[in-house]
Amino acid sequence: MKRGTVIENVEITSISSDGKGVGRVDGQVVFIKDTVPGDVIDARITGRKKKVLQGVPEKFTTQSESRAAPFCEHFGLCGGCKWQHMSYESQLKFKQDHVSENLKKLSGLELPDLMPILGSKNQTYYRNKLEYTFSNFRWLTKEEIDSNQEQSRTGLGFHIPGRFDKILDLKKCYLQSDSSNEIRLALKQFADENGIEFFDLKKKTGLLRNLIIRTSTTGDLMVIVQVFKNDKDKIDLVMSFLHENFPSISSLMYVVNEKGNDSFYDLDVKLFAGKDHIMEKMDDLHFKIGPKSFYQTNSEQAHELYKIAANFADLKGDELVYDLYTGTGTIANFIARKAKKVVGIESVEEAIEDAKVNSELNGITNTEFFAGDMKDLLANEFINEHGKPDVIITDPPRAGMHPRVTQLLADLKVKKIVYVSCNPATQARDLQILGESYEVKKIQPVDMFPQTQHVENVVLMELK
Repeated sequence: MKRGTVIENVEITSISSDGKGVGRVDGQVVFIKDTVPGDVIDARITGRKKKVLQGVPEKFTTQSESRAAPFCEHFGLCGGCKWQHMSYESQLKFKQDHVSENLKKLSGLELPDLMPILGSKNQTYYRNKLEYTFSNFRWLTKEEIDSNQEQSRTGLGFHIPGRFDKILDLKKCYLQSDSSNEIRLALKQFADENGIEFFDLKKKTGLLRNLIIRTSTTGDLMVIVQVFKNDKDKIDLVMSFLHENFPSISSLMYVVNEKGNDSFYDLDVKLFAGKDHIMEKMDDLHFKIGPKSFYQTNSEQAHELYKIAANFADLKGDELVYDLYTGTGTIANFIARKAKKVVGIESVEEAIEDAKVNSELNGITNTEFFAGDMKDLLANEFINEHGKPDVIITDPPRAGMHPRVTQLLADLKVKKIVYVSCNPATQARDLQILGESYEVKKIQPVDMFPQTQHVENVVLMELK
């Protein structure tokens, strides 16, 4: 079917894993952005991807009862909050269905009924970390192009979906508190007025590259400015502006990154003012969060997630627990007082150092933390040295666990495994292997990311 073809009366019957509405045209599947199940539309075909037609709505014949009015002016262009055109109740339903379908289809296991998904108390302003990108050649909206007026091309915001080199200049973002919007807008205006160059990704020129803002429930605020070259005078100018105009920033840092990507985990982070960390609080526990530390991006919902993991583990006080992909040791320290000992493993060395500090801060003495690649570190030699665990809690990245790790856990035959996942598809793949030795007992989806298609899921497995 040719690009530009308009197909009338396409019914949207389901939703894809990346959040697009799904319909059928002459038996062919078509993914249509900004639609929800129940919509009937005229669709304009925009292309094909992996044998699936891609389209956009040209006209709505019938609007679904699941629809809601988008609250953000950037909806439809920005890569975030793709589901704000859907009521929150509907979002939760589709996420629950997404978890159920993936686990049933991909794991091949006998599964219990899912518990009702746990929704987030806050559906906006819930993120404690955002990364913005500077660009000297931002995306122009259709309205700006049609105006025939000369436009400033500098931008500070998020990538346009599918366009690595195009940035949408954000006016207001509903993902993080107002202080984040104020800092971003003020910094962009200051840089524009003082002729400080924004990064050109293609030519590899310019100074300002990336802005990271991290907040916490304690009121701490971390700002990291990533620059492309070590221009001391301009760096001092930018950082002094932020320091003088935003006294709420408790940790002000910068990174010189001359690489081809924005990752700075292998680079030095320079402290300009304040502390080199922020503090997060959960119950009576305090956690130190450094510039490279991982922490769940929805702090309040992370607390609920960890309570579920602890409930599933049901520790009695005499267990040895392994916490895999421990990050800064949040889960490990959260459950430590109910266990005999907790061993945490994580690949990022800085995060492990933070995990150790977090134990010290909270007077926790029954934890040990080790840094290393999980597939290499977690082996029989490690287990022989540190003891066979009674319970394993694992919270891997979206790619899931390495097959070598999954098979080791299947062979290890511990009493319980609590598997926390942000990707039901890779979780289901891993559960299939673990199913050789374990039976799935409980499944609890958790919404950590309102207005998006993403969902967390916690599974309890017990030894057969």
